[in-house]
Amino acid sequence: MAFRSIMFQETETGTEKQIEEAPDYFSDLNLDQIVDAITAGMKEYNLKPFFFTPLHNEDTIRYRQEIMCDLEDESLHKIIKTFSNCIYDVATRTQKICEHLSQPESINFNYLEKGRFLDSASTYCEAIDNLIRDIASFDLKSRGLSEFREYICEYTRSDAFTALQSETNKMKADLSTVRYCMLIKGNCIKVRKYENEVDLTPEIERIFEKFRQGAVKDYRQKVIEEPYAEHVEAGVLNLVAKLYPNIFSNLDSYCIKYKDFINGTIFVFSHEVQFYIAYIEYMEKFKWAGLHFCYPQINGHSKEERNLEGFDLALAGKLIVQNQPVVCNDFYLKGEERIIVVSGPNQGGKTTFARVFGQLHHLASLGCPVAGKEAKLFLFDRIFTHFEREENIKNLSGKLQDDLIRMNEILNHATTGSIIIINEILSSTTLKDAIAIGKKIMEEIVRLDSLCVFVTFLDELSTYSKKNVSMVSTVVPEDPARRTYKIIRSPANGLAYAIHIAEKYRLTYDCLKERIKT
Repeated sequence: MAFRSIMFQETETGTEKQIEEAPDYFSDLNLDQIVDAITAGMKEYNLKPFFFTPLHNEDTIRYRQEIMCDLEDESLHKIIKTFSNCIYDVATRTQKICEHLSQPESINFNYLEKGRFLDSASTYCEAIDNLIRDIASFDLKSRGLSEFREYICEYTRSDAFTALQSETNKMKADLSTVRYCMLIKGNCIKVRKYENEVDLTPEIERIFEKFRQGAVKDYRQKVIEEPYAEHVEAGVLNLVAKLYPNIFSNLDSYCIKYKDFINGTIFVFSHEVQFYIAYIEYMEKFKWAGLHFCYPQINGHSKEERNLEGFDLALAGKLIVQNQPVVCNDFYLKGEERIIVVSGPNQGGKTTFARVFGQLHHLASLGCPVAGKEAKLFLFDRIFTHFEREENIKNLSGKLQDDLIRMNEILNHATTGSIIIINEILSSTTLKDAIAIGKKIMEEIVRLDSLCVFVTFLDELSTYSKKNVSMVSTVVPEDPARRTYKIIRSPANGLAYAIHIAEKYRLTYDCLKERIKT
């Protein structure tokens, strides 16, 4: 039974690598919003560290992709989700029961808790039997799920499980023979063994049957079982235990013997598989909107990349709710190309394009499908982002100096395997100085040979080296004030279209003079 994890292969430690806090680039790329949406309603599983932690092993990424692909089968998805939710719920419930049983003040509740413990063990055994039966016929392609199926089949043949199942069934059968009567008078309850008294329930129902007049309003109130007077039920069970000492003594021994009945590997599976379940369910709303996801080719050596019909997941999620169209974009890098310089008019989708680039690489490094019809992506070592931020008035160094300090920190730590995403910096200085500084930054990125998206108003940077590719946000030709949000490969044209926007909103000099006169 070699299977260990549905997230990491047997040769990896996995859990030691997890990042507990969101990486620095998450907020710039809106990945924080994406992960919040993916994990919404699943806080008990603590899935965020899985989404914070990029992988650096190509085969582990493919291992996860295979599992994700298998679980996109709707029937298998439902089976695995039902099983994992059940096991995780049983484990959580059993842990609480054991905590109660270990507390001296809960001694009067022991048989109540021990009955729940027995029910949990029965549910556990039934869930495992159901899973083996339900997944037996699936043609699993992934190594992870195939190995888990083999593991759990072998587990059910083990002495530990067969003994648990046998003794659980016997214990339930023994307890089903316990029958007793209660005499309740005031605050006093007396318990004795059942002595074949007549059950009057059928007779009472027969007498009142004649008053039934077709469909009538049901005035019965639903009784909520918990919370209720546990101390009363526990007290009654303690009295019943004295009537059947052998059966309840066996229950005591059963609970001690099987206090750790949940298999650790199966419990870990029930937790880890939620990563796949959450992401697959997250993708559904985008697919319903006609958007595409694909399994990217991942390569840690080649920096030739492409993505067809990619989109910003965070933005698309909002647009779908508003019933607005989602604009998709393509990009590719070939040969020596490394740096995409994005220019064009403001509010044209340049920042969104930069975010898409970062989202694609991070999600691909997790083994997840990514936005688009097709993708081939580089396996990075780190992602660095530099997005423009508001000036901090408490910081006397000034905005330009802050930008340069942050940029210097990135360039000092980036490697040839890094991804650098820069968005609209150097706007706080003169054009001449911005170009000079921009070229210095570009020189370092070219030297590093890092992949980069550089969103800028400095068209001169698009032709800085043969590693640079120019992409431009476009407008509607007949109405330059309207943005298409399409980013295409094209030489930087130096047009910001500001005059067209000013004309559209009557904010040109002539328009303002005319409006002032009136």
